[in-house]
Amino acid sequence: MKISNETKVGILSITALVILILGFNFLKGKDLFNRTKKIYAVFDKLGALAKSNAVKINGYPVGAVYAFEPTDKNLNGIKVTISLTEDVNIPVNSVAYIAADILGSSTIVIEKGDATTFLKNGGTLNTRRDGGIFGSLSSEAGPTLAKIRSALDSVNRVLGNINTIFDLGAKENLQQMIINLNTATSSLTKILDPEKSVLAHALQNVNSITDNLKKNNDSITAVLSNAKQFTGKLNELPLEQTMDTLQSAISLLKATIKKISSTDGTIGALISDRKLYNKLNDVLLSAEILVDDLRAHPKRYVNLSVFGRKDKGGALTSPSIKDTIPK
Repeated sequence: MKISNETKVGILSITALVILILGFNFLKGKDLFNRTKKIYAVFDKLGALAKSNAVKINGYPVGAVYAFEPTDKNLNGIKVTISLTEDVNIPVNSVAYIAADILGSSTIVIEKGDATTFLKNGGTLNTRRDGGIFGSLSSEAGPTLAKIRSALDSVNRVLGNINTIFDLGAKENLQQMIINLNTATSSLTKILDPEKSVLAHALQNVNSITDNLKKNNDSITAVLSNAKQFTGKLNELPLEQTMDTLQSAISLLKATIKKISSTDGTIGALISDRKLYNKLNDVLLSAEILVDDLRAHPKRYVNLSVFGRKDKGGALTSPSIKDTIPK
């Protein structure tokens, strides 16, 4: 039977496609023809771990990373499928962690436990975040270095932009600012000079004041003691009774002044009644006239004459002048 060229081309195309698929899966760590034992491990971070990376026990390769898949949509964990190429017994209490060397190549290291039962196909390993003290640092070294490089590039771009922003005038202003700053620091140094500065003299004065206070400590204590004794004696005085007595006296004085101001009393009537004032003034005037007349003509009132002679002088109608003594 003769095979046509078209059939040969189709068969070759299919064969090449199958070989391509098998080779691609092999490079990814998948072996379609060899059904090896699969176990699983769940990590919160993979670091630089990639498919086909080695899985080792005591430094000996026993398998490779076969696949990754998230445990949920929030990526709270990443499930790693491990394809065991060696027929080894792994205790169920073994612990796996991700380790990385200085070059950034990551591997899964399995620390064997002491259990007598072993993981079966499809079992899950216990995991921890890092292996030893530097495990986490080494597993994250690659991504961290990449971030550092990116940050340095950003800093270089920023510095370049700043250099373009500062023109000649801005640079001169910056230089003047630095000069002013140097002047200010020089002035501050002079102020802080422990021998010549005003601040040093002020501190010396403060020290003198504190020394004087220290020397007069006994006197100050005595003054405070006397003040304490005085306040104690002042506290012992019957101030409340004194204030009550003073309040009573003030109330009595107010009542007396009110009575004096009232026209019902004698003093109030004397103060406020004008007619009484005029009458008293007339009485005083009459008394003054009488006294003047008695002084000027005593014989009118006392007759001591032997012959019975009487003074027939007229009546005194007004008082004598007061700036002279009557004769």
